[in-house]
Amino acid sequence: MSDVKTASVKWVQGHEFQTFTGSGHRGVIDSAPEGASRGPSPMELMLVGMAGCTAIDVIDILKKKRLTVSGLEVRVEGKRARTYPRVYVEINVCYVVRGKKIPARAVAQAIHLSEGKYCSASAMLAQSAKINSRYEIVEA
Repeated sequence: MSDVKTASVKWVQGHEFQTFTGSGHRGVIDSAPEGASRGPSPMELMLVGMAGCTAIDVIDILKKKRLTVSGLEVRVEGKRARTYPRVYVEINVCYVVRGKKIPARAVAQAIHLSEGKYCSASAMLAQSAKINSRYEIVEA
C-alpha cells in the first residue's frame, strides 16, 4: 500500500510560484537571487523537509523515553554539486536538545533511529549526499 501525497505550484512571476498541497496548505517558493526572493527556494525546502522530518522523530523518541525535553532545534547545511543537476552532496546536521538531565546516549540513539529507520526525507537525501550529524545538549 502506498501513501500518496500531492502538491502543485502556480507561476506568479519571475521565479516565484504559489505552492499548494493536498493537505490544504499554501506557500511561496522563489529562486530569485538572495535578498530579492519572496520565499524559500525549492532546494532550501528540501533541507527544511529533512530537518522537520528528523526533528519530529527525535522529539517523539525522547518523549517516549520520558525525558524532560524543553526544546529542540535542528540546523541543516547542505553543500551542492557544482555541476547540474546540482544535487546535495554533503549535508551537515546539528541537533540542539534543551532539557533537564538529558543523557547523551539517549540523544545519539534517537538520532540514529531517525536517520537510519524512520525519516523518509533523510533516507532520500542520503542517496546522493553524505550526511554528517552531531548534537549538543543544553541544560535547561
